[in-house]
Amino acid sequence: MNDAQPNPFDDESLTFLVLVNSQGQHSLWPTFAPEPAGWRRLFGPSDRNDCVKFVDEHWTDMRPQSLRDASGPR
Repeated sequence: MNDAQPNPFDDESLTFLVLVNSQGQHSLWPTFAPEPAGWRRLFGPSDRNDCVKFVDEHWTDMRPQSLRDASGPR
C-alpha cells in the first residue's frame, strides 16, 4: 500500500465488523468487503475503535484453539 491507496483496515472513518474463525482468531473487517469463507461475525457493525476495544477485551489468548487444546490453560 502507498499514500495514494490507504489501507482500509486502518481507516477510522469506515465501519467494521469483528470476525472469528474456527480457531478462535479474531479479525477486524471493513463492512464494505464480503466476509471471507470460514469466518463468522462476532461483533458489529461499529466504528473501528469499538471493534478494536472488543477484540482487546475478548481475544485474550492469541494462540489458535488447536494449540490451546494441546497445551492446556495458560
